[in-house]
Amino acid sequence: MTTLPVKKEISNELQGLLEKLTIRFPELDVKGFSGKVIGQANETSIQGDLELLNQLILNGLSNVTQDEPGWTYVCAGFYSEILYREAAENRKKAMGYGDFYGLIEQLVAMKIYDPTLLEAYSREAIDELESIFVPSRDEQFTYAGLRMLADRYLARDHDGRLYELPQERWMIIAMTLMIPEPEPKRLKLVKEAYWALSNLYMTVATPTLANAGKAHGQLSSCFIDTVDDSLRGIYDSNTDIAMLSKAGGGIGVYLGKIRSKGSDIRGFKNTSSGVLAWMKQLNTTAVNVDQLGQRNGAIAVYYPVFGKDIFPFLDAKLNNGDERQRTHDLFTGVAIPDLFMEKVENREEWNLFDPHEVKNVMGFELDDFYDEEKGKGSFREKYEQCVSHPLLSRECVPAIEIMKRIMVSQLETGGPFMFYKDTVNRWNTNRHEGIIYCTNLCTEITQNQSPTIVEEETTVDGKIIVTKQPGDFVVCNLSSLSLARVVEDDVLKRVIPVQVRMLDNVIDLNSTKIEVKQAVQTNEKYRAIGLGTFGWHHLLAKQGIRWESEEAVVFADRLYEDIHYLTVKASVELAAEKRAYPVFKGSDWESGRYFENRGYTSIRWKSVQEKLADTGIRNGWLLAVAPNASTSIIAGSTASIDPIFRKQYAEEKKSFKIPVTAPDLSAETTWYYKSAYDIDQKWSIRQNAARQRHIDQSVSFNLYVRHDIKAKDLLDLHLSAWQSGLKTTYYVRSTSQEDFEGCDSCES
Repeated sequence: MTTLPVKKEISNELQGLLEKLTIRFPELDVKGFSGKVIGQANETSIQGDLELLNQLILNGLSNVTQDEPGWTYVCAGFYSEILYREAAENRKKAMGYGDFYGLIEQLVAMKIYDPTLLEAYSREAIDELESIFVPSRDEQFTYAGLRMLADRYLARDHDGRLYELPQERWMIIAMTLMIPEPEPKRLKLVKEAYWALSNLYMTVATPTLANAGKAHGQLSSCFIDTVDDSLRGIYDSNTDIAMLSKAGGGIGVYLGKIRSKGSDIRGFKNTSSGVLAWMKQLNTTAVNVDQLGQRNGAIAVYYPVFGKDIFPFLDAKLNNGDERQRTHDLFTGVAIPDLFMEKVENREEWNLFDPHEVKNVMGFELDDFYDEEKGKGSFREKYEQCVSHPLLSRECVPAIEIMKRIMVSQLETGGPFMFYKDTVNRWNTNRHEGIIYCTNLCTEITQNQSPTIVEEETTVDGKIIVTKQPGDFVVCNLSSLSLARVVEDDVLKRVIPVQVRMLDNVIDLNSTKIEVKQAVQTNEKYRAIGLGTFGWHHLLAKQGIRWESEEAVVFADRLYEDIHYLTVKASVELAAEKRAYPVFKGSDWESGRYFENRGYTSIRWKSVQEKLADTGIRNGWLLAVAPNASTSIIAGSTASIDPIFRKQYAEEKKSFKIPVTAPDLSAETTWYYKSAYDIDQKWSIRQNAARQRHIDQSVSFNLYVRHDIKAKDLLDLHLSAWQSGLKTTYYVRSTSQEDFEGCDSCES
């Protein structure tokens, strides 16, 4: 007999429903009103119980509704019973936790776990780690969260049989991410990482959650490639993208250097097929090379708004028109300079160019420049040179017409995403090493990029050797704080140092796991991490702060500065221990511009800046806020910095449909859970502008609009986002669009 405690008190209605279920399933024994549920049922009947309870709630056929605060924990308790029994049967052991060393031995032998676990940790060390398991932390899961964790992340054998339980997954992640640490301090750090993970104070990225400790798979979330304008460059990039997608990475691809349709090839006029032809190739890759066998590859392609192929690019995801010109399985994004937004605002003309022709005639590439100051800089100077050159062909169109096409596509498909290039590059901490052309699939990563170029092929001893000049191939390593939990328990100062260390160690652990070598080199060159957050709306509701309020804007400013400070401090301390990232010299960190540009003049910032001057900083980029939709469900909170869609909804995946309730919904919090579609988006923009100042990369920021929004109102939101200094915007989610699929890899 196993006691399954429920985290919250349950109502008379829920208690009554459970008692009715015990009549239907006599082997279930539900006792008392204390919230203690005792189950003796077999797996089939418990599963039937769960499905019945969920269907009753979803269809409104029960007195128990989604507003009932305890129903999801009752369901989670029953589902835990299923997991404990299944794992016990497969491991040939008693129910519950126990024999952790035996589990590792067994799964290493089955080639599920990486044998490094047994090489890095002795039997005594593993037994000691088992002794700190806290099984009662399984009670923190909602049913939806536990179901998602079990179905997608707990270790199973090759036939899908469950072996691993939730607390064991947290410990395996902690053990794996601390392997690079010196042995004398390793166990202490593992325990600290387990504490942070098992209390759901933080989550790791989806690839880390799924692959840490496993024999196969890499740990980073997503990658960004810059495609060279050559046949070899295009096909090599496609191969690299396929290899990374196979390993579970989401991909961003910059296509702005590829010659436009009708451009010349080796002097032959009107021969280039343009960007769309290569998008079709990538679309095929996205469909045929899936992510860890779970879903299609997730690839976003970015194109500059001054490229001649901009109109077919913007139409590529529309549902009408010539299907031969459509790439429905790709995501699209547009790189936008300030000058374009100014011309949209002023209803002026805009010029489109072929990048290949610009390079040949002008001797430079237009996308290699940005405006160093607001309102002036090298991009607009080079743009005007192109406009006035008599030998350079161009197409002149009203800027507003391009913007209209962008908005039409956004209301129909959710994209393209917006990448404000000048803003991003003005804030680039490592501008001394390059430029940022675009962002990743989920729009939160902004790091230096450059194309990889094949230089030569040689034959040595009968072998053909291809020599490449590697470019900056961006890697993002993500992890996120659960804001409502860490703020309520006042543990930011304790969580962030171990979180930064875990992220930094991902870089070293992935050096042998990422199959694209230029990505490995870039990862080690900048040692970039992306510490993020989720649960913002959850936190506001718990704090009693209305979304549409000055108080929320001020709170965002203050909280994210605290997170920023603690993250910088942790990375500086790590540099004192392990050295600064290789290209620290010449960065905004070294010069002090990083602090000056953000107005950080307080005593605490001065103190960390002085220490940084001595030690450097471990990580070239530090903060990025990812979408976090899936892992926020596991942690029982709200996604990213987004408002909720609604207070109750159904989480629907391939194998199940589960009712989900806004976290900690009560008579007190319900007033603060306003739907995203009822919120004035200007308040969301203001919050994100306050937040963005403290985030050195970017934020996956969605705009939520009604399907009948007027064009001028949507344009006003885009202009406000750009004017407020946002670096990127993600989806435009409208009430006419039921579902959006992004990159699961960026979930953290």
